[in-house]
Amino acid sequence: VKTHALSLLGTTRLLSRSVRVDEFMRTSDPAIWAVGDVVEVKNRITREWQLVPLAGPANRQGRVAGTAIIHHFTCSDQATPPLAFEGVLGTAVCEVFGLTIACTGTNEKQLRHAGMAYEKVYLHPGHHAGYFPGAKPIHMKLLFSKTDGRILGAQAVGEAGVAGRIDVIATAIMSGDTVFELEDLELCYAPQFGAAKDPVNLAGMVAGNHLRGDLHLADWSELEETTALLVDVRSETEFADGHIPKAQNFPLETLRDRFHELPQNREIWLICGVGQRAYYAFRLLLQTGLPVKVLSGGMQTYKAWMQAGECRIW
Repeated sequence: VKTHALSLLGTTRLLSRSVRVDEFMRTSDPAIWAVGDVVEVKNRITREWQLVPLAGPANRQGRVAGTAIIHHFTCSDQATPPLAFEGVLGTAVCEVFGLTIACTGTNEKQLRHAGMAYEKVYLHPGHHAGYFPGAKPIHMKLLFSKTDGRILGAQAVGEAGVAGRIDVIATAIMSGDTVFELEDLELCYAPQFGAAKDPVNLAGMVAGNHLRGDLHLADWSELEETTALLVDVRSETEFADGHIPKAQNFPLETLRDRFHELPQNREIWLICGVGQRAYYAFRLLLQTGLPVKVLSGGMQTYKAWMQAGECRIW
């Protein structure tokens, strides 16, 4: 996007070569409005300036600018235009080698830059009921406020059902919803289309359980530094097929008889395939007084971290 003409008028920011506008899409020159890929607007969550070249926001900006221009020439200067552009979430989707990748809201880098306290959960639900043929996993990450559970962002990747779930979460963010509202959303269900607990519901449930203290989560970014005992509750066969080094295998069905073998004075991190069995183990061991956490997202997340080169635990 070339901004030379606007640059001559002093309305661009030289470093980003973008045009900063107000909520009515007006530049620093009161006679010029700007929209689309060239403009810098506020992020709806962090309220920081952001350049987001997306078609949806650009079209809404055009509507706001057009209304503001007509209002400027037909109404008094004191009157406020009826439409305003409140900022962007950056909701986007693309396809790469058969995988759909979608996101909405903020990511971790943006939240850290804004100094916002947040939590995150990973999960890998099927895009529809597992007993119906053809279910594909959706690998999801949900970001939310550490204090009140307000939804801050989400990313997802998978072969099917990805964009719709991100659209639902984007709508929830726009409404100011928390993870507790995600738990209660009533969404379409039939076995070939979704699950009785939709992936969006599950994301809210995992996050809500964590905030309420019903679930204590550990994050993979802490794996290299932790002194916790890693306990893998998958079956012996699954464990033999691949596991995290130094992890010990305590299959879930044996825990009631073997929990006394676990140390009382050392934190224990529980691992399974995607997190569900580890949660069952967590609830069981919590009743014994052991200091336990669940590694968020299970081995599915661990494998993704390894492939991305984010984790050096071999």
